Amino acid sequence: QVQLVESGGGLVQAGGSLRLSCTASGLPFASSVLGWFRQPPGREREFVAGITWRGGATGNGATTYADSVKGRFTISRDNAKNTIYLQMNSLRSDDTAVYYCGARDPGRLYTYVAVRTDDYRYWGQGTQVTVSS
Repeated sequence: QVQLVESGGGLVQAGGSLRLSCTASGLPFASSVLGWFRQPPGREREFVAGITWRGGATGNGATTYADSVKGRFTISRDNAKNTIYLQMNSLRSDDTAVYYCGARDPGRLYTYVAVRTDDYRYWGQGTQVTVSS
């Protein structure tokens, strides 16, 4: 049984920082493509950032970001802890949303990040991030 558990959300002032974590179980984490999505109030779920399981500058995964978060958010993974992180800096009020962690089907050995929700098979329950202005 696959489980993704997010944590680290909360209330922060504009300009502040938060770090979200997503710990996975029940899947081959080291060969999984994972991503962060968010759902602002009254809107559809949208892509934030994703990471593959190989490649990139460190060889620990190539990263992709939505234009709205480039330069402010950083996604990373720790395969030893089965966890991905989303470091969020310079937060703005329009970053307010429920943040979800998603995993693509690891059995397919995907090597690229997808930006559509339909391309992710497993989801966490979400964690609320509220940025006050």
